[in-house]
Amino acid sequence: MRKNPPDYILIWIVTLLILFGILILSSASFTTSQKSSGNTFYFLTHQIAFGFIPGIILGFIFFKISLISLKKLSFILLIVNLVLMGLVFVPKIGLTIKGASRWISLGPVVFQPSEFLKITFILYLASWLSNRSQLLKGKFFLKKKIFALHRSGHQPSNKTLIAFLIIIGLIASFLIFQPDISTLGIITITSLIMYFLAGGPFWHIIIMILIGLSSLFALIKFAPYRMARFLVFLQPEISPLGIGYHLQQALIATGSGGLTGVGLGLSRQRFGFLPSVMSDSIFAVLAEETGFIGAFILIMLFLLFLIRGFKISKNTSDLFLQLVGFGITSWIVIQAFVNIGAMIGVLPLTGIPLPFISYGGSAIVVELIGVGILLNISKYSKI
Repeated sequence: MRKNPPDYILIWIVTLLILFGILILSSASFTTSQKSSGNTFYFLTHQIAFGFIPGIILGFIFFKISLISLKKLSFILLIVNLVLMGLVFVPKIGLTIKGASRWISLGPVVFQPSEFLKITFILYLASWLSNRSQLLKGKFFLKKKIFALHRSGHQPSNKTLIAFLIIIGLIASFLIFQPDISTLGIITITSLIMYFLAGGPFWHIIIMILIGLSSLFALIKFAPYRMARFLVFLQPEISPLGIGYHLQQALIATGSGGLTGVGLGLSRQRFGFLPSVMSDSIFAVLAEETGFIGAFILIMLFLLFLIRGFKISKNTSDLFLQLVGFGITSWIVIQAFVNIGAMIGVLPLTGIPLPFISYGGSAIVVELIGVGILLNISKYSKI
């Protein structure tokens, strides 16, 4: 494959998102940093040192790595990731916070294996599907208002569907016991998109959606806190000082911003009113300080990321690269809009961070690795 320069438009989009993240995190973390360490920029410097810097380094490594080697290593990377997922349950290695066993603690280094699962599973699934499907030319076409890939050869068979469900079930078992249902939802939706683009027929997708919805209903029904989140989503005004408190404070913060916001660093909701102000709820702080204009700009950046990522992916001739590109782009954008949707009350509250913006070293590192791979793919894309 002939190499081209990396996609500079995507680089600029991601750079602006990172700068947006640093700017808003410096404000959102101000109060918490002051209370916990006496240093108003403690969490910001921690995010830069253990998130952005290692993320950029690893992203560059994956930008330079051979994509053929990456395909060959995809299964090994997934297995290593699943082993790490199992270690979160081992005493003195796994770290449990607020009843969730999602972290591994190795001295000063704490990371979340489920975040890395997003990228390792995309790589493995793209390799697995590309070995079972073929493309004619890898072009995009519009048919009945649905974008799909030109496909030839055999579509995934019933055996492939069963195997796919078994693979998803294995991944789900690790995430359910942690529990990390939000991450499971993002991985499942991304996987369905990749399966469809690899040639999966609609009736396969329908079966998987029905199974997914049934499983989600069972998970909600048998976990009181999930049922509470769902009830708040249906009735946002319910128990504003109880189970509805988080959503009410998020809506107050978002609405307080008006058109232009109250000003950078002037958020009132960050002073102990808004839960998870640095992570899940950071979009509400952004909307409060920068208003509709700032929130609109952020949403447009994610839409531009979606357009550019899809353009890069569809214009490469290799199916594995196409599926990886579509998978990475879908994962990041879906996660962004799930987070934003939860903060404005159009989706149930989740524990999903806002990509490139929320506090969390593991999330930032894996997102920048994804960007590095996407830029690597852009070198072989005719754009």
